[in-house]
Amino acid sequence: MDSTAYQTFTDALIAQAAADPAVIGLVALGSMADLSRRDNWSDHDFFWIVEGGQQERYRTNLDWLPRADEIVLHFREGAHGLKVMYGDGHLIEFAVFDLAELAYARVNDYAVLLDQGDITAHMAQIERTSQPATINLSSELIETLCLIQVGSGRAARGEVISGSVFIKTYVVLHLLRVITATFPGQHTAVLDSLDPYRRFERAFPQFAPALHAALLLPPLECALALLEFIEREIRPHTADFPQAGFETVRGYVLRCLKANN
Repeated sequence: MDSTAYQTFTDALIAQAAADPAVIGLVALGSMADLSRRDNWSDHDFFWIVEGGQQERYRTNLDWLPRADEIVLHFREGAHGLKVMYGDGHLIEFAVFDLAELAYARVNDYAVLLDQGDITAHMAQIERTSQPATINLSSELIETLCLIQVGSGRAARGEVISGSVFIKTYVVLHLLRVITATFPGQHTAVLDSLDPYRRFERAFPQFAPALHAALLLPPLECALALLEFIEREIRPHTADFPQAGFETVRGYVLRCLKANN
């Protein structure tokens, strides 16, 4: 969706919210809130905040959305959220809350587009309580190694899909946290504080190509490549690097590879 069409949709959403007396707030999230991040691939993400007791009708009847007649897919995501896709491929993700339910939300980038009920103050409080916990580098690194061991064992016994998920998803999630904790600095302004995968390439261009190349490998080869990355990039910067555990896991992965060749 180009910038003109994107803004047209946003304006229609604001107008609908302002015209509906049951709506007390509209909050843009992510790239909908941050113009500098918006591009042709951006979705609309927002909170639709309504008077108590009115939430469910907005979750079950989507006629209030702009271009509602063009919706081709939609589904409920948990108690409060929905995903909706239009015929042109544009996706919107939103949650419908009353003020009490709004306390369940977590946010980083946001912009209040309509405030008819002290929404700005509520969102400021939510932002304060949404700050991520401090990363324990030692624990994250040990968890990374343990997950490599589990995923490699599953791949070696023939559970290739499960092994791939462990190595290429769970391991990578913890490894990105390890990298963030090992190299703190300006990247904190770029990364998504709620999703370590988002914008990693911009924050760490020196590491992203190697990690992406590892993810293209079969699971056991990927596990070995990630271990090599840890040894090369993380070990020199970690005072209490778990060397014995690292060598144990590497030996285990090598035995798994040998068993599968």
